[in-house]
Amino acid sequence: MRIRVVAGAACVLAVGAGIGAVALSRGSGEAATAAEAPGATAEVVRTDLVSRTDVDGTLSYADSYTVTTSRGGRITWLPDVGDVIKRGKRVYEVDGKPVPLFHGDTPLWRKLYYGVSDGKDVRVLERNLKALGYGDDLTVDTTFTWATAEAVEEWQEDLGLDETGRVSPEDVVVEPGDLRVSALRTALGGTARGEVLTATGTTRQVTVNLPVTQQELAKVGDQVRVRLPGGTTTTGKITELGTTASAGSENGGQAQTGEGTETATIPVYITLTDPSAAGRLDGAPVTVGFTSATRKNVLAVPVTALLAEADGSYAVEVVDGERTRRVPVEVGSFADSLVEVSGPGLEAGMRVEVPGS
Repeated sequence: MRIRVVAGAACVLAVGAGIGAVALSRGSGEAATAAEAPGATAEVVRTDLVSRTDVDGTLSYADSYTVTTSRGGRITWLPDVGDVIKRGKRVYEVDGKPVPLFHGDTPLWRKLYYGVSDGKDVRVLERNLKALGYGDDLTVDTTFTWATAEAVEEWQEDLGLDETGRVSPEDVVVEPGDLRVSALRTALGGTARGEVLTATGTTRQVTVNLPVTQQELAKVGDQVRVRLPGGTTTTGKITELGTTASAGSENGGQAQTGEGTETATIPVYITLTDPSAAGRLDGAPVTVGFTSATRKNVLAVPVTALLAEADGSYAVEVVDGERTRRVPVEVGSFADSLVEVSGPGLEAGMRVEVPGS
């Protein structure tokens, strides 16, 4: 008796153990019929087989920011949740005056004006003015010059502000990049003091808490497969690996002694190759497939083409014109719906019998 394997690697093992619930058996009479009239077929291909280990993750926007102010006055304009704010655009308004976004890693911590001492905050101011098209004669450095003051005045004029040539910390919001508003922390008419809003970056990111015992699967620059809600599949690239492990628990937070070290995880950060593949999703559960093994340039057939023999070996039915012939095969790696095979006379381009749809 020969048994047709109808699922993946797990089913192949089950068939070998004699569990008939996952296979279709075929007696000698049925084999003779198949030899005379081949059914559906699939091609023997030469390809690279990539085995993957799937781990659950979360799709979200990278980074998180809280915008605060100590300016005082009344909030007279706020963005909507989901709005993207670019450099130079208003983040909010106070008393009818816009507070725009600057890019930088150093916040302004003092008033800046001609004659102020040199500092990194001056560089942040000048770099943003230059990027926004102000100050043809401006040199970006740490010194506030007359050229800096003139550029500030031009910028203030375009914003409808008093042209003072001075900039205070409360006049701008400094963050590393463009912002995407995630929540408002105040309301129109409220006092401009404390938290105004929270925001994220504008780049979608997948975060996976990878078990420390599997950390060898993740290397910066490696490509991974990302399965999104609804069955959509895309790819991503590992951009960062966390260096701090977090304890895990499988008992609803009631961890047993030693359990935290056994289930510890490290964060892995992934950027989607095609961000548009996620559609309009702000956040979602995803499944990430990390490459665990690769077999290059091997012959492969669909797993369903395998026939499990009574002695535990395997074969495929090679279609030759209007007839089929059974070819014994050695089984190698499994990947997705394919299995690596080798057998006497088996070549790429041949066709093997598979169950009809």
